[in-house]
Amino acid sequence: MLSRMWLAQSSDLRALMERQCAVLSRQQAVAAGLPPTVIDNQLRSGRWQRLQHGIYATFTGTPSRDALLWAALLRAGPLAALSHQTAAELHGLTSQWSAPIHITVPTSQRVEPIRGAVVHHSRLLPADARPAASPPRTRVEDTVLDLTQAAASFDDAFGWLCRGIGRGLTTADRLRAALESRSRVRWRRELLVGLGDIHAGVRSPLERNYVTKVELAHGLPAAQRQARVVIGGQHRYVDNLYEDAMLVVELDGRAAHPPEQRWADSHRDNALAGLGMVTLHYNWHDVDARSCFVAAEVAGLLALRGTVVTLHRCGRGCPAADGAGRLGG
Repeated sequence: MLSRMWLAQSSDLRALMERQCAVLSRQQAVAAGLPPTVIDNQLRSGRWQRLQHGIYATFTGTPSRDALLWAALLRAGPLAALSHQTAAELHGLTSQWSAPIHITVPTSQRVEPIRGAVVHHSRLLPADARPAASPPRTRVEDTVLDLTQAAASFDDAFGWLCRGIGRGLTTADRLRAALESRSRVRWRRELLVGLGDIHAGVRSPLERNYVTKVELAHGLPAAQRQARVVIGGQHRYVDNLYEDAMLVVELDGRAAHPPEQRWADSHRDNALAGLGMVTLHYNWHDVDARSCFVAAEVAGLLALRGTVVTLHRCGRGCPAADGAGRLGG
């Protein structure tokens, strides 16, 4: 660590080191009054270590994750902000560290290649950065939208919308405003529709596929999303509730459940049965690849339980209408 004499002489340097996890650029150190010879001596002695070109950790040992983020940011320049998967990590949109580190800079800012980092350019910076955050990162709304634009499929893009809203980090209105402020957006119309679906209670890409591929495509009535039911005096939520028919449709994208989750699901289903409710379970493959058969099964049970259903085919060769006729009697 830098000698106490130098730290005592510069309160600005102390504050900067505290804010930046003890990481400094050479330019910052010189501006704070450290002679280049002192900096070089610290490096030669091993009391400092080089993290990026011209960026130093003013300590020995393994740098922390935050120190590495600061090093990449300082190498990128004064208007840089962490973005995409790295900002998602800091906002709590994901629990996984991103490799490489993602950084966004203004389009006018030229940046040399940074070891271990990907640099994006945006016309929105610095307006969409959060200068009060440490380390600086793009706002939650812009982080979510950046990730939708980098997604490999719309299902993945919709998943980021669900995470942002479902975890209470943003709202559909704030995301819609951020979306409308961008001139070029892939899947703009679909994202706006998706925000409406989330506002109506959809909480995952699987649930959205159920709405579009099963309900809307086959003319099923709309269920209540994330409906609250009272079981044993406690409030529980189910994915889809057809209240008039007392029919529940639960959706799960996981390939397998741990034993304790299977027990909890069975216990809930048994409790719902005690209230006169029938529960159907579907996974991703059911909804994505067998949507017509799912629609037929749901329609048949709705009809058996007194709901008038006029099921129609989603396209040529769709077996749903025939299947519903058999199930519905």
